[in-house]
Amino acid sequence: MRFFSTIRRYWFLIGLVAVFALTVGDVSRTVSGVGRWIATRGGADAAIVLIFLFSGSLLDPSQVLAGLQDTVGTLSTLAVIFLVSPMAAAVLSGLPLQPGVLIGLFLVAVMPSTLSSGVVMSGAAGGNMAHALYVTVLANILAVFVIPVSLSLLLALVGNPASVVIDIWRIMFKLGGYVLLPLAGGVMLRRLGEGRVHRYQPILQLLNQLLVLGVVWMGLSQTRHAIISSGHSLLVIAAVAMLFHALLLAAATLLARVFRIGRGRRESLLFIGAQKTLPLSIILQVSLFPAFGQALVFCVVHHILHLMMDGYLVGRLRG
Repeated sequence: MRFFSTIRRYWFLIGLVAVFALTVGDVSRTVSGVGRWIATRGGADAAIVLIFLFSGSLLDPSQVLAGLQDTVGTLSTLAVIFLVSPMAAAVLSGLPLQPGVLIGLFLVAVMPSTLSSGVVMSGAAGGNMAHALYVTVLANILAVFVIPVSLSLLLALVGNPASVVIDIWRIMFKLGGYVLLPLAGGVMLRRLGEGRVHRYQPILQLLNQLLVLGVVWMGLSQTRHAIISSGHSLLVIAAVAMLFHALLLAAATLLARVFRIGRGRRESLLFIGAQKTLPLSIILQVSLFPAFGQALVFCVVHHILHLMMDGYLVGRLRG
């Protein structure tokens, strides 16, 4: 009985491990081939739209008001994203790491929070989804202006003079089309069918988590070759990625205690503050550092590992 209780509690973490093992370990490349086929036809984009459509339908109006008024929680989360994260990367740059690994670390460090998994995990752990959504959108808007400065400062530590240019309108379009519009559509669905939506809330939460697993699968499918070809450096990359994420979680936990951010509010601080978006980091790596393949591997491996670490944390907080 305890075995099944543990499975139910940590099923999302188990799912992430299974997706990674099946996609990367499949020598026939059938699993990754299907994942690439779906991804190249807009599968990941469609999944993100559905995640925010379902998230909007799950929002409680009282949570929305409380989330918008949580100034301390918002500022603490933004501090972890834009201050603690680059500082942690700067500290870790003192380790004897190869330039490609360092560049990957720096790219991850300056990223805003992920658009989907952080919100889903915040809700699954019992947090205020409205606040998680609010900080996610705010962080991604601010990142357009913060990334060029913070990434340039970090790159100076390894003597790389690359200038950072970000397509502001592309990011704004993605936020509007993939986040805000489906979110508004979900809120309207909730208002039109209040009783029915509430009845299916557990199913919608489950679907959201399954969609996150689908997005991870498609991302792994597209980068499987880079992960496998990284060889022995994969162990170093994995160790640094886990240490970096652990530092962010520790900082978020400390801020929650200092500012007395309790249950229901701390979840967005932990998951939105510490999680990093993957697509933007890959775009910058391909456009600015195509010669450093290890940087791409770091971005992908960090994304998978921090989801696994947070999947375990969801089970702990939910229990």
